[in-house]
Amino acid sequence: MSGSETVRVGLGARAYDILIGADLIAQAGKLIAPFAPSGRVFVVTDENVVRHHRGALEAGLAAGGLTNKALTLPPGEAIKSYAGLAQVCDWLIAEGVSRKDVVVAFGGGVIGDLAGFAAGIVKRGVDFVQVPTTLLAQVDSSVGGKTAIDTQHGKNLVGLFHQPRLVLADLSVLKTLPERELRCGYAEIVKYGLIDMPDFYDWCEANAARIMAGDPEALTYAVKRSVEAKARVVALDEREEGPRALLNLGHTFAHALEAEAGFDGALLHGEAVGAGMALAFDLSARLGLCERQESARVGAHLARMGFATDLRSAPGGPYRSEALISAMAHDKKNAPGKLTLILARGIGRAFVDKDASAQEARALLKEKLGE
Repeated sequence: MSGSETVRVGLGARAYDILIGADLIAQAGKLIAPFAPSGRVFVVTDENVVRHHRGALEAGLAAGGLTNKALTLPPGEAIKSYAGLAQVCDWLIAEGVSRKDVVVAFGGGVIGDLAGFAAGIVKRGVDFVQVPTTLLAQVDSSVGGKTAIDTQHGKNLVGLFHQPRLVLADLSVLKTLPERELRCGYAEIVKYGLIDMPDFYDWCEANAARIMAGDPEALTYAVKRSVEAKARVVALDEREEGPRALLNLGHTFAHALEAEAGFDGALLHGEAVGAGMALAFDLSARLGLCERQESARVGAHLARMGFATDLRSAPGGPYRSEALISAMAHDKKNAPGKLTLILARGIGRAFVDKDASAQEARALLKEKLGE
């Protein structure tokens, strides 16, 4: 489309486009209509998004000839639960959703995960479209088909792969995003540089302030580079049986922190990922895999960006090392009796360690927590 960037996720029959640009919601009806032969869409959203953007989406859908019904949920991670999933599924069924309709996930990562999961299981699968409204969702969770809910044992432990038919990353909606949410998105942006794009990491260090200020040129570049990186990995490894696990840099630590914080909003996902990436580089240096100056550079940058690299002052605490290690043991990437971590040999040189030392991870956490 004119004025927007397009990134293709190459998955054969399940391939789809990610459109990146301003004012895409105004064109939502025209863009989504080819996937909704019934002319109907079912929107799942939350109260914060409704307050700022619901009218724009309704107008955009109507302009493209689509009718819509909407379910508005409370904001926050707590709704990403068995109860929340049941609520969405029951609503879709009660409203008469069919396999010729489209479910629209209109919100951040929580809404995308929850609505996508419900779409994947109701009537054995209904198509859905992602319209991510946070920077984090635009650069990460809306792409790749991972959908899930949290359980008492940890984050994203019940879910499935259900690829969207289309992703509309409308950069205009980011104008209403709080600074804290922009920071969360930045964690996932800089992650791609740390994994295997050192040039992009250098760019992030130099341009982080522009991203946080909402500079359109910087945001467009950051979102496109991030989405291209994720699309490339997803096309190679859709179901995370190999290199896609690299996208979880920092996430094993992060998910443990989130679980211990209680999913109550005190600690947001991106904040946990920022802390988790610093821990992954600290552990890599501790194990002699990574130069300490590289680890220090990463930690210093994340701290400058406002991430709580000191776990003693991290939101959602206090944290305990044994509880964190126990939560890490439930991570989806683990083999029986093993701890899988994404570690690094340097900036842009991440790798999957399928037999990481739980003892060294515990020692690092004890040190960071002053235990």
